[in-house]
Amino acid sequence: MSHPMSASRFLHALRDEGLTVVQVGDWSTHNRNHKGPWGPVHGVMIHHTVTRGTAHTVRICRDGYENLPGPLCHGVIAKNGTVHLVGYGRANHAGLGDDEVLRAVVAEQGLPPDDEATTDGNRYFYGFECENLGDGLDPWPKVQLEAIAKAAAAVCRVHGWTQRSVIGHREWQPGKVDPRGFTMASMRERIADRLH
Repeated sequence: MSHPMSASRFLHALRDEGLTVVQVGDWSTHNRNHKGPWGPVHGVMIHHTVTRGTAHTVRICRDGYENLPGPLCHGVIAKNGTVHLVGYGRANHAGLGDDEVLRAVVAEQGLPPDDEATTDGNRYFYGFECENLGDGLDPWPKVQLEAIAKAAAAVCRVHGWTQRSVIGHREWQPGKVDPRGFTMASMRERIADRLH
């Protein structure tokens, strides 16, 4: 069980991993904590945004939508590899997912199929939204894939987790397809390389 790191520690962990980080407004106190607890944290969840344009993407992830208030993640990873911090604390990114998947993440074991949506993932996961249309055609630049691995590795390093604590949204919630365009197995390999 891990308590969430402080916002300051999160910022420094990302920078220490070699990432370029942009702090957006009051990101360190922008959250959904009034809707429920954040923590204990058990892992990192990767998403794609289904958007184009970094400024537009960051604004949506910070502010959310009428029926889904922001923040929609903790950090937005742009095409150029820059991480834009938009929130810290409970964020509307994971939604309900599979309790067996959560148990596997906690135990850092292989993931079972995600066939239930009964467990509040917003409480337990750090979330990174990655700028991509999510159509399987929009390319993932090498610098962006490297930034995703660095961001996930930074969080894992602080908490003493392995790459098995990093999952895709599609591995958590039935019906989700993100991130689309690379495999989570390949991303976990990248993260493992950074952690060893």
